[in-house]
Amino acid sequence: MKFRLKRDYLPNGTNGRLTLDGMEICSTIELPWQDNLKEKSCIPEGEYRLEKRYSKKYGWHIELKDVPGRSLILFHPANYALSELRGCIAPVLTLLGEGVGGSSKIAFQRLKRYVYEGLKKSGDVRLLIKS
Repeated sequence: MKFRLKRDYLPNGTNGRLTLDGMEICSTIELPWQDNLKEKSCIPEGEYRLEKRYSKKYGWHIELKDVPGRSLILFHPANYALSELRGCIAPVLTLLGEGVGGSSKIAFQRLKRYVYEGLKKSGDVRLLIKS
């Protein structure tokens, strides 16, 4: 199973559209591109494995594995990239501006259902990020 994230790079955030087999799952928000600087930039374009992860802060969520020069890159709820993200990706239902979205918790639950189901069926779920 492979999700695709098509990004638009903007000065104050990175907005995206996440699809699976051509069907839109949700939109996304991220930090602006800052040369892959840890906690300041969105991650580089490429293909990444997705895995289940648990933490006290986010409960069960999704981790992107093997990100060059980075670790603990997650999908988790957030509505404001600049104040709530440090390199992670937030699913949102609506895009409201550059790196700003709405209804992130609902979008995250939708994405998590698809990812966890894919992991259960095949054990291999990937994300391809491109502009």
